[in-house]
Amino acid sequence: MVSSGCAESSLSQETAFRQILAQHAARYPRFQVQDLYKLVYQAAMGSEHAVTDASQARESLEREVDRLMDGLQEPVIEPISADGQVVRVNLRPYVAKGGDLEALLKGVLRTAKEYKGTVGQLRRYWYYAKRMAEAGALGLPVNELKSFFYEMQVRGFPAVHHSQEYRSAYRPAYRVVAREFLVLDQGTL
Repeated sequence: MVSSGCAESSLSQETAFRQILAQHAARYPRFQVQDLYKLVYQAAMGSEHAVTDASQARESLEREVDRLMDGLQEPVIEPISADGQVVRVNLRPYVAKGGDLEALLKGVLRTAKEYKGTVGQLRRYWYYAKRMAEAGALGLPVNELKSFFYEMQVRGFPAVHHSQEYRSAYRPAYRVVAREFLVLDQGTL
């Protein structure tokens, strides 16, 4: 038997994550199933997949900042996990507001090293997304979601890149960070 506290917690987690999914669907209407999976993956697993070593992470960040192109209006921080503890820091507004790249890099590296997500959480988030798609709230085909998730499961839930359509439409430029490792001064928010 599930305690009411646990059931309420699961319900509030689902509600919170569905709000995140709805915000992303509204902000990025051309997102594909692959982009949804990437969001779910990052929300559950953090940024470990993106960091192989510190010097490579620094070079990648510097190179991406040097090549930033205009994009849509984005918040500096986008919560992506139901508890708000995993966020995307969008580079365009972060840099425009004078954000400290070294501080961001430290947060990314610490997240990769110390934040441990779970496949169980990934499965829960995907289940919430599937339920939204079944209700027509994401504009994505349910059968495509099911087959994509099955393929990712068979492959051991790997990280993926954004779809070409998403990259072309939105030019994503962000870093995934655990909020507890993110140091921002007031001017950056």
